[in-house]
Amino acid sequence: MITADLRRAILAAAGRTDGDPQLRPAGGPGRYASSLPFRLTTPGQDPRAVAARMAVRLETEPWIATAEVTGAGYLTVTVTPKALAALAVRIPRAGPACPASDALRGRTVPDPSPADPLTEPTWPRARAVLAAQLTARLATTAGATLFFPERTSLPPPAPPFPATEENGPVVSAVAHAGADAGPVVSAVAYARADAGPVVPAVAYVRAEAGPVVAAVAYAGPDAVRFALARMPPGAAAPEPALVARHVLANPAYAVRYAHAAAAAVLRWAAALGTSPAGFRPRLLAELSGSEELALLDAASWLPERVAVAARRGRPDEFAGYLEELAARTIDTMNTTGFTTISSISSERLWLADAARTALAAGLGLLGVGAPSRL
Repeated sequence: MITADLRRAILAAAGRTDGDPQLRPAGGPGRYASSLPFRLTTPGQDPRAVAARMAVRLETEPWIATAEVTGAGYLTVTVTPKALAALAVRIPRAGPACPASDALRGRTVPDPSPADPLTEPTWPRARAVLAAQLTARLATTAGATLFFPERTSLPPPAPPFPATEENGPVVSAVAHAGADAGPVVSAVAYARADAGPVVPAVAYVRAEAGPVVAAVAYAGPDAVRFALARMPPGAAAPEPALVARHVLANPAYAVRYAHAAAAAVLRWAAALGTSPAGFRPRLLAELSGSEELALLDAASWLPERVAVAARRGRPDEFAGYLEELAARTIDTMNTTGFTTISSISSERLWLADAARTALAAGLGLLGVGAPSRL
């Protein structure tokens, strides 16, 4: 994608093969700024001179419209409208690989615990387990390599109910399963009040399951997982009642809704015999200042946001980026160019497919389902 291409081009212009250009938005679709010139200067050297030399080399790229020095020495690059519009095709064709890059190539990240965070007994513990897993997943998507540290196996906790003839084998099995029993928790929830010796086991599992399992039972695993993914370190625990709400003010719902909205556009168009064929980038490129270009600009950051979140060990920042991408998608799908499906252009269908693909890939990295209908 564009930020991955731009990363390589900036490093090449600096005569380097690795490093972090530290890209940031520079105002307006298709504008990206890099602070790399500041880190390449020697004592007494003006970073603006370094940026100027890099700009000259970058302007030889046919997909770059301008490269200039801004501020005290930032290198600001604007890609051509055609290059930005072409993302409408590049993203769907890349599919689940659209977030991938080589930004963290050569780095290693520890293989995390395979524990299910949704069965952890406390919110901080669940957040820590999921954050480690997501950081590793984001890092490998950005080109890092997993290494496998040795783990110490802990003995299972002693069951609170003895496996006596009176209690029976079911009680013993549930007692041994513990708080992370997974399907057992769901199964025992259906136990009748007259279930005999199962009742004490049900009470034990419910008490030990903790607030996370209770939230999953109330709001669903996808909603709770997204809420956990977007938790910054030390943040307050999510409120299950809020996480379960089907309103756009709830990020756990809004991101999945945005994917469903984009998928709906494609589904409705297909029902009318319209397909995303005959793409002409010029038509999207001419929509200067439109929601369409703003959406493409947001989607262009996908690989970079993956790499930055992995580097910082902050998957919550990536979840926050998906919220921004979802908001752009919802705004765009509600414009007049998308609401009249019978006359929708091929270019806009490609754009809907790009939004759907990017959101599905991002949700997939978080381990959250991407529904086509909500």
